[in-house]
Amino acid sequence: METTKPTPFPPQHQNQQPGIESLMNPRPAYDNPNYKGSGKLQDKVAIITGGDSGQGRAIAVAFAKEGADVAIVYLNEHNDAKETKQVVEQKGRRCLAIAGDIGDENFCKQVIENTINEFGKLDILVNNAAEQHVQSSLEFITTEQMEKTFRTNFFSIFHLTKAALPHMKQGSTIINAASLTAYEGNKQLIDYSATKGAIVSFTRSLSKSLQTKGIRVNGVCPGNIWTSLIPASFPADQVANWGAKTPMKRAGQPQEIAPAYVFLASEDSSYMSGQFLHVNGGIVING
Repeated sequence: METTKPTPFPPQHQNQQPGIESLMNPRPAYDNPNYKGSGKLQDKVAIITGGDSGQGRAIAVAFAKEGADVAIVYLNEHNDAKETKQVVEQKGRRCLAIAGDIGDENFCKQVIENTINEFGKLDILVNNAAEQHVQSSLEFITTEQMEKTFRTNFFSIFHLTKAALPHMKQGSTIINAASLTAYEGNKQLIDYSATKGAIVSFTRSLSKSLQTKGIRVNGVCPGNIWTSLIPASFPADQVANWGAKTPMKRAGQPQEIAPAYVFLASEDSSYMSGQFLHVNGGIVING
């Protein structure tokens, strides 16, 4: 596969967040032609935050290949969302695109309501969306930045999950995206790393809380994945070498992490809850 070649990226930076996938060079690989669906999620309904691009797009496409209808939630990247919707529909499944700020509790409630109105049920909730802002020191992190990062990355999971639970039956699944930074930390991303650590603890605790209801809660910890969040966050010289320090000496592509979400969403992982899968290019994580 071409995705295994350790090639550097052209230096690039985007001055807005969220980033725009269509402006990236090269474009992230999100639809592995060698991945063939086998009905693992047949006629399931999934919500995927950040589903317009990057990992979220790859998850939406993989879920569609496995037979699921999806609702993708995004902020304002309308062209990226349109492309994702088209690809999902080309796979023969339905796709509802919902734009808004997941840091707002009322919007989170609206996401669930719109999904139920469109599809009639909810089986899978994927909390994938996040934002991050590089700062060289804690002194440069404002209270506003800290609060906004927590609203987007953590409180959105709380609000969406709380609103979704009344509609989720036995056998439903919740999958939360944490990060390698939750375990290793990152001196440039103190607030972001803190949100991801909170997600790990939230996931483990929620798993215990929902065991009697038959709802499994797991997570994925991505490493250096090539998504629009990278050029939107880091300076161009760091972007050019993204993933080069991993044991595999390269960044991962969104299509390489999507199967982890399929596994956790399907009955293949029926004996797993409260766990995290680490998709990070070979970095060994204990915890």
